Amino acid sequence: MHHNRQVTPFRSLLMATTLVLAVAGCGNTSTSTTGGPTSAQQGSGQAPAQTTDADWAPVTDALGRTGKLGDDGTVYRVSLPRTDLNVVSRGVTVKPGLSLGGYAAFARYDDGTLVMSDLVVTEDELPRVTDALQAHGIDQTAIHKHLLEQTPPVWWTHVMAMGDPAQLAEGIRAALDATAIASPTPPPAQQPPVDLDTAAIDTALSRHGTADGGIYTFTIARQDRIEENGHALPPTFGVTTGINFQPLGGGRAAINGDIVMTGNEIQDVIGALRSGGIDVVEVHNHTLDEQPRLFYLHFWSVGDGVTLATTMREAISATHVTPGT
Repeated sequence: MHHNRQVTPFRSLLMATTLVLAVAGCGNTSTSTTGGPTSAQQGSGQAPAQTTDADWAPVTDALGRTGKLGDDGTVYRVSLPRTDLNVVSRGVTVKPGLSLGGYAAFARYDDGTLVMSDLVVTEDELPRVTDALQAHGIDQTAIHKHLLEQTPPVWWTHVMAMGDPAQLAEGIRAALDATAIASPTPPPAQQPPVDLDTAAIDTALSRHGTADGGIYTFTIARQDRIEENGHALPPTFGVTTGINFQPLGGGRAAINGDIVMTGNEIQDVIGALRSGGIDVVEVHNHTLDEQPRLFYLHFWSVGDGVTLATTMREAISATHVTPGT
């Protein structure tokens, strides 16, 4: 197989950084139990540059899809939902917004453009997607599940690389071409109704959710400054807690998403979820060398929407997230 390494794989930057840190840390035997960075580690990474939609034309052209530039003008995010799949988990037909919403996010830094992506792929597609990413020098940083059981079998793979934006987009496009992901469609002119007591869910979570394609969603950022190999990561890079409610009628909902945690927060989060009967699907990483070190817990449950929201509030309260309303 021909490997195109014009795109700088993130593993090379990671190895160089690890070597520097290892030399600098020789003889240092101090330990920390906080699970987060020391004050010396915080705030040292470079922030992403301000950009315009026009700056991302090469990405749009290569992907054949249009993204959206975040409000702060730094992260260009392209949604990649699996609207082509009919996934059933534990008797629930999963809407794309509940658990099947992939994405690719791009930001420009002084030393190149960074892409981070989460691709939703079937089990049959996964080997071909892996081969396409490898051929284009794009690192896979996680392969995992969001659901305990599903038909057809579906996997999620996180990827990361740095380099020229058009070449990065070509690599992501090659991975997408190895799937049956549907062509992009324009959003509906009007959001479909959400058959849930959203006001009561907002009160239970002490936050305001958003209706999106019939799903009621919450995106919650951490208070930490998050850096990956010297690059500050805005929340729109996917380093947030996400909670999604899919209405099932009669005030009931299926919930799915992930909670972002440091190591010392994991057990408290698990305890809070299980006390409310919410299943833990998986605990894993999304990236390779972020500070503070972050883990993501995927969850699933079906029940009264407000009751589930009350349990979710207890779980996210065990993490260092931005305050609610």
